[in-house]
Amino acid sequence: MRLPKLFDYLRQLARHNERDWFLPRKATYDELRADFEQDVAFWLTELIQTDPALAGLTARKCLFRIYRDVRFSKNKDPYKTHFSAFFASASRVPGQEQPGYYVQLGPNNQTLIGGGLFAPDKEQLARIRQEIDYSAPALHQLLAAPAFRQFYPQGLSGERLKRVPQGYEATHPEAELLKVKSCIASQSRPDAEVLALPDYRAHVLEGLRALHPLVGWLREVG
Repeated sequence: MRLPKLFDYLRQLARHNERDWFLPRKATYDELRADFEQDVAFWLTELIQTDPALAGLTARKCLFRIYRDVRFSKNKDPYKTHFSAFFASASRVPGQEQPGYYVQLGPNNQTLIGGGLFAPDKEQLARIRQEIDYSAPALHQLLAAPAFRQFYPQGLSGERLKRVPQGYEATHPEAELLKVKSCIASQSRPDAEVLALPDYRAHVLEGLRALHPLVGWLREVG
């Protein structure tokens, strides 16, 4: 992927987010998407060596469409202004989100690497909190690992409850972890840093691999 060309295209798309601009430039989009698919194929092939649960996926299945779902959004722009992909186990439970790895490339500080479980259902969230209650040291250990801290020094991010969930004491030693509603970690980088990376594919791969212990923990728990 030629990042400067991708960022330039997506900046223009952000300024002209309309079908009449996009369609005459569809060939450029297709070329850039094909390049990104090659990157996704590279990351997937390498990740499978670390996480065999991803075996059976194809790069195309991991890609997100550029078309936005505007049915329930006040923002009616038809196109996303980033490219993104998500890697999760091919053996999905119907109707249940699987923990996985996410990469997003885009200008205006939209580039990020992340992973975990973004929207666990009620049962998954209950099991995660139960595991935190019973065995928090295992989670703390993986969050403190040097490889993880290098990319995700803030630990778990995402939405949290204002109060400790029902069934747990407010004085619980893991009160802050028990408040999580979205069990994810992520790193975003400004455009200048992304464009200055000597090998952004290798950087993204390293960041995704650092998430494997968290993704594995979530699979076991959820």
